Amino acid sequence: MNFYLFIFTHDKSTQQNGWQMARMQIIKNRLFDVIPYQIENYFNEDAICDKVEGKWRKFSSSRLQEIIDKMSLGLIANGYSPGDKIAIISRNRVEWNITDIASLQIGAIVVPLYPNMSEENYKYIFTDAHVRLVFVENVELYDKVERVKAGLDWEINVYTFDEIEGLKNWKEITSAADESLRDKLDEIKNSINANDLATIIYTSGTTGVPKGVMLSHYNIISNIISLIGVMPISHEHRIISFLPLCHIFERTASYYYLAVGAQIYYAESLDKIGENIREIKPNYFTTVPRLIEKIFDRIMEKGRELSGPKKAIFGWALTLANAYHPMGKNGWFYNFKLSIARKLVFTKWMEALGGELKGIISGAASLQPRLARIFTAAGIPIREGYGLTETSPVLACNRFTEDGFYLGTVGLPLPDVEIKLSEQGEILAKGPNVMLGYYNKPEDTKEAIDEEGWFHTGDIGELVEGRFLKITDRVKEVFKTSGGKFVAPLPIENKMKESNFIEQIMVIGENRKFPAAIIVPNFKFIVKWCEKKCVERKTREEIITSDVVKNRIWEDVQFYNKRFGKVQQIKKIALVPDDWTVETGELTPTLKLKRRVLLKKYADLIEAIYDPEKERNYKNIL
Repeated sequence: MNFYLFIFTHDKSTQQNGWQMARMQIIKNRLFDVIPYQIENYFNEDAICDKVEGKWRKFSSSRLQEIIDKMSLGLIANGYSPGDKIAIISRNRVEWNITDIASLQIGAIVVPLYPNMSEENYKYIFTDAHVRLVFVENVELYDKVERVKAGLDWEINVYTFDEIEGLKNWKEITSAADESLRDKLDEIKNSINANDLATIIYTSGTTGVPKGVMLSHYNIISNIISLIGVMPISHEHRIISFLPLCHIFERTASYYYLAVGAQIYYAESLDKIGENIREIKPNYFTTVPRLIEKIFDRIMEKGRELSGPKKAIFGWALTLANAYHPMGKNGWFYNFKLSIARKLVFTKWMEALGGELKGIISGAASLQPRLARIFTAAGIPIREGYGLTETSPVLACNRFTEDGFYLGTVGLPLPDVEIKLSEQGEILAKGPNVMLGYYNKPEDTKEAIDEEGWFHTGDIGELVEGRFLKITDRVKEVFKTSGGKFVAPLPIENKMKESNFIEQIMVIGENRKFPAAIIVPNFKFIVKWCEKKCVERKTREEIITSDVVKNRIWEDVQFYNKRFGKVQQIKKIALVPDDWTVETGELTPTLKLKRRVLLKKYADLIEAIYDPEKERNYKNIL
């Protein structure tokens, strides 16, 4: 019999009144009830906004509901009915939300997909879910879907959000709205139960074939109700949204913002986030760690360009922030110095992020504790959370209160969520947010959810101070060396990425004599570093084969190696010239490493790392 260590779920920081009020007022617990709830409680003139052709489009709560109803009526008029699968493939824009909610109102099942998925994945998902209707953003996606459609033996209708001559536009659906069908729409809405299937989200995953996660209305609504109890975002706040709505993290967040009446502004693109932030002056936003790393890299780059007293003050402020204790144990003298640092240095960071930012919520991957410490010290609190698509998604999160936050952890369980650790340290979860199962995969569902109803996350964790959950690695990513020693790569990778010279890293060593690492250098930084050192290295190939560069990166690797036990220390490195991106297939859409893909891509290089004879043919190994 396994022994389990339980996490105590009582949370003193829970805003019980808000939580209970949300419980009472979102009575039917269906996702399409959220807009009427907002209209009744926090009528909002700028409920959802996006930017088209240089101008912000702003939709009020009532205007959104009006268009949503028209689209629902149009879908019914076009022959769509409960149980039909409707796919959405688009970047974030108001039409995404309208289509999502309008589809749910007629009992359809929404299948959100990433625009950058391969045609092979589209074909698999269309077939697995038997999709009947697809909404795409633009002509490129339309052509992509049309190519996939050609190989299928049933009819799929495709509509675009952009107005494109000769193609069916989504407004044709709303134009087909027939008010005589209003009673039928109301009848369908009344028949929909909170526990009915609302969406199938196909996990991109780091390995294997995508699996369709089935989430009910209440799976997601329960998560929203819990978040209302622990997060400070309200109808007084502005949000900028740029993570993809097709991912459960941002989709649940968007419903949460609607439920509390916050104003949602969609960024135009990743390239224009900075510009949009300065326009909107957001109070909060959600993000993934990789984007926080990039923001910090840009800050550091500007800091390195300073000279004289300004550079000295910047370095002093950064050193001070790196010593920050987030639980109020800094002392009066430290706080005095920090107040000066905030005035002289960190106010500029705040201005770059709009000047009115109250907090950042990070999820979907592991955040470097150093970054959370520095940004929080700078007056920009970052709170890390944890969850999975299968849990709608949030299981635990750090709070925006002094006693509800612990650096380096993912925080406390949400209200209504139970978490425990198995004998092996795997995190198990139970709650109303746990999925219905995997679509068309009953065996996988049984493997994921045991007979007692515990969902097996596949993540390994531990408790800090008896109540804060810390993720230490993935069950499937921990490997054993040929000497029988276990190595958890994630903490090592996160620590190594603190080096200015390392952009990306993957620790390897399964069934090998020792751990090693494949490293994507920070080429932009290294080119400038080489110029200062009078080292002629300009191309990527020159950089990865340079003894000077390899030795400098190895110096940092050895420095961070000291943080780990001898058997976990990296013994060799190999530099590679490639960027690892979502588009080229090495990263998931939430910017996590696809280890299986990378192991295959660098199979020959990995063999050379462990074979002295083969290593002689490679100049990028040290």
